[in-house]
Amino acid sequence: MPKRNPSLDWSLPVKGEIPATEWQGIHSLDEIVHIYNPASGWIQNCNSTPFSAAGSSSPVSTAYPAYMAPDDQNPRAINAMRLLGKENNFTIDKLIAVGYDHHLSAFDILLPGLFKAYREDSLSGSIRKYLDEPMQSLKLWDRNASISSIPTTLAVWWANKLAHRLPELKSAVQYSNAVGRLNEMLMITSSKEKMDDFEAVVNELGKRYGSWKIAWGEINRYQRNTGGVTEKFDDLLPSLPVGLCSSRWGSLPAFESRPFPGTKNFYGVSGNSFIAAVEFGKRLKAKSIVTGGQSNDPGSPHFMDQASRYLEGKFKDVLFYKEDLMKQIEKKYHPGE
Repeated sequence: MPKRNPSLDWSLPVKGEIPATEWQGIHSLDEIVHIYNPASGWIQNCNSTPFSAAGSSSPVSTAYPAYMAPDDQNPRAINAMRLLGKENNFTIDKLIAVGYDHHLSAFDILLPGLFKAYREDSLSGSIRKYLDEPMQSLKLWDRNASISSIPTTLAVWWANKLAHRLPELKSAVQYSNAVGRLNEMLMITSSKEKMDDFEAVVNELGKRYGSWKIAWGEINRYQRNTGGVTEKFDDLLPSLPVGLCSSRWGSLPAFESRPFPGTKNFYGVSGNSFIAAVEFGKRLKAKSIVTGGQSNDPGSPHFMDQASRYLEGKFKDVLFYKEDLMKQIEKKYHPGE
């Protein structure tokens, strides 16, 4: 980490031709933000600020120059801290269960603003009656994504629409402050705009799918056809329902999906690809999962054999030791044969 002039704003481009922006040597290892054996018993990193990485045992931001760790908070990290702070005796299976928690903490921030807008906005009687049932669905929601959850569909569509009202980001630091962006979404939009967007979502779902009562897993799908870098998605081909959600809404198991030309459904394109939980000791114990399967050959039995386990958080054992590996061999060969 280079030493820099702390009086400058390094979150934005700086002039490269003046002495003030020259690096002033290199920070020593102990000067970099660090956490050693925190009393909290855990460290989490969700591409968020290190100053909450270990809960109450986190480093203090004022002890470091601002340029050293400019990342801010996001809903995923908030969810991770909530879950890790509740458990004192982790097993590898408990850790996997935490890593597959479906709570969407972004909506703990966003939905109270929508409910307030619904109370305050001067909706006509017919519009209020039209929106009452979907609004009640959101109010009763536990804010956990699932295959069968209709409120997840409503909430994600509404939040995506509301996000389009945000001004363009000016710096990487703004981009990293996801919680700040959520609050900004609430502050810059009026009650009418929030309700206009919600009404538009109900209308769009009805037009696209025949009803706003669409379970998340009906439209949020996992499909693997070719095994290539550029996947071609098709509503007519087999796919699996997905209860996971984008990490931008606070989901720990990240599954980013979107529609494609000619599709009504949303298909996963990014997120968690390889996941592992490891327990260190005299003998290593680990479990892992990949999105589809180990093979890129659509004709292989290992092309899709991990897909449903990936979606459900059912990990397989890692065959780390030779004696464990030998029990699972399907085929072996000797070089030259």
